[in-house]
Amino acid sequence: MAPSSQERAAREARTRLRDYQARQTAHTERIRRRVRDNVIAVVVVVVLIAGVTAAQLFYFSGGPGTPVAAPSASATPEATPSATPTAEAGQNTGDVPPTSVAEGRDWTGTLTINDIPLGLQLDGTAAPQAVSAFISQAQSGFLTNTTCHRLTTSGIYVLQCGDPTGTGTGGPGYSYGPVENAPADDVYPAGTLAMARQGGNGYSMGSQFFIVYQDSTIPSDAAGGYTVLGQITSGLDALQSGVIAAGTADGGGDGAPKTTATITSVTVQ
Repeated sequence: MAPSSQERAAREARTRLRDYQARQTAHTERIRRRVRDNVIAVVVVVVLIAGVTAAQLFYFSGGPGTPVAAPSASATPEATPSATPTAEAGQNTGDVPPTSVAEGRDWTGTLTINDIPLGLQLDGTAAPQAVSAFISQAQSGFLTNTTCHRLTTSGIYVLQCGDPTGTGTGGPGYSYGPVENAPADDVYPAGTLAMARQGGNGYSMGSQFFIVYQDSTIPSDAAGGYTVLGQITSGLDALQSGVIAAGTADGGGDGAPKTTATITSVTVQ
């Protein structure tokens, strides 16, 4: 017996309901997958950002990118140096030689590195405190047999010396300031002899100094520029060929010189 029109209508209604439910289920599943995928994507991004942040923190807060205590001057001489990492900003510490040692005059002398004599001229008028300290260290033999522990070969071109420990963190047991005789334009010509210090601390100079072997622009920081003691008047070419040309020990742009550089004597008069 043929189904009645009511039965056909009921079957069609049930079919439509099943189709509708199936579409709804599929739609719900698509939404669920989309939400899941979005959550996964967000998690991946967060993990990546966290990883990058952690890497940066490591690099700049104790890892290989930590600036050496100035000029530990960053490839700034704070690319160049710091003599006394514990120096307090704004005041001298320890038994700092009096400025009278420099006598307010020019001094000449010889800084010998690896038997390469470098002629010196120190400006005791423009930098009385720094020159007094350097003269005192030279005359006492403090600088003799210390090594030049840092060479920068990219952007800033300096050889940093004067640390008795050879690590970039040593000094004479005192620290002094302020910055003297720094160039107003931040340009340090080849042959410049200047003091290293901690970044932002003009009272952190001690015994570490740097020799600029190629014209360099070294940006000032909160403490100003870097104290210029005077000039290398001769021997710079021999230093370049005998030490600097070999580059750094690891081949990078900032590190220990490949050729060990030792100060064998310093004389001033």
